[in-house]
Amino acid sequence: MLELQIKLNEVADSPDVESYIRERAAHLDDFYESILTCRVILEAPVGHHRKGGPFEVKVDLDVPGAVITVNRQSADDLHVAIRNAFDAAGRQLEDYARRQREEWVEPEKPPRGRVVRLFPEEGFGFLATEDDREVYFHRNSVLDGGFDELKTGDEVRFAEEEGDKGPQASSVIPAGR
Repeated sequence: MLELQIKLNEVADSPDVESYIRERAAHLDDFYESILTCRVILEAPVGHHRKGGPFEVKVDLDVPGAVITVNRQSADDLHVAIRNAFDAAGRQLEDYARRQREEWVEPEKPPRGRVVRLFPEEGFGFLATEDDREVYFHRNSVLDGGFDELKTGDEVRFAEEEGDKGPQASSVIPAGR
């Protein structure tokens, strides 16, 4: 449930206005579901002698990792100013959600395989990948000079690249390291 705080500066308190703000705030979840707090400040010009606007509305939204602020949406009609402020807040929430989706990319795990053939004298071997392919690797591809410690059946992690004669493993790391 969204925590809502409403502050009125030189604006008459009205159940109709508060109800409209609550209604608009409830729809912000359509744009982004993890809003923590919504602060709304309504202002009329100080010392304004006639009834009416221009009214200004400011909306601050606390979301995980940021505060989204809609600065001073103005209109002569209070409901229009509120509507404009919440429309702008919705657009900013959509942008924020889009940026979060783009930034979050599931980390790619390095492929795993097992040593299936070793040719220690020649300095190379072959890995069987998880998808049942065979990938060549050279002694120099095994990190920390660990080629001589490898045995058939050892599990390894590796980076794959295209070599002159097909796929080959680079940066081979025994799984226990």
